[in-house]
Amino acid sequence: MRFHQPCVMFRPIGLLISFGLLASPGRVINFDTYSPGKTPPGWTFAATNRGGPARWEVVKDQTAPTPPYVLAQTSSEAVRDRFPIAILDGISLRDGDVSVRIKPVSGNEDQGGGLVWRYRDPNNYYLVRANAMNNSIAVFKIQDGRRSVLRSGVRHDIPLNRWSLLKVSARGPRFQIYVDHRRVMEGQDSTFTESGKVGLLTLTDSVMYFDDFRVYPK
Repeated sequence: MRFHQPCVMFRPIGLLISFGLLASPGRVINFDTYSPGKTPPGWTFAATNRGGPARWEVVKDQTAPTPPYVLAQTSSEAVRDRFPIAILDGISLRDGDVSVRIKPVSGNEDQGGGLVWRYRDPNNYYLVRANAMNNSIAVFKIQDGRRSVLRSGVRHDIPLNRWSLLKVSARGPRFQIYVDHRRVMEGQDSTFTESGKVGLLTLTDSVMYFDDFRVYPK
């Protein structure tokens, strides 16, 4: 008696990771399939507070964790409390893990950027910011366009023109922040309790590169 083996199609691991298929329902985005010099599809771009429009574009960077392309915010308008935002379309989460590789490139007033979660609109969301100018990590709440500090004062090396890993883990009112796989702070806040979108953010005149953006709802 002959037994027929089932037909199984194997896909390269790298391809699966590129499209986030190994971590469903999570998403892994490395920007390498997008056209350089253009804004990537599947994202909405906005800003909190004053200032002109930000410039988000895909650029080439061979030092990237997943070369050759990254997402960059390249405008450098020095307006205080100006927060350019890039929001990922199609995903909304209350609890989960969100991470990204960040590379501060330049900035005279600030050299900071990071992650946004439970985003409702450009004036209401949480954010964690890593700043290369003073090597600090801080968590803020933006409510009705006003920024208030939830946790700050944590010192951690954020090198200019080098890559760091920033991650937030949110569960109910609690959040934990990690830098390069090390937990650096935790806290809680109950302002935004519903699901919201996630994304990326820069501050004032900061030019920042982003790569390997990962979202894992829980």
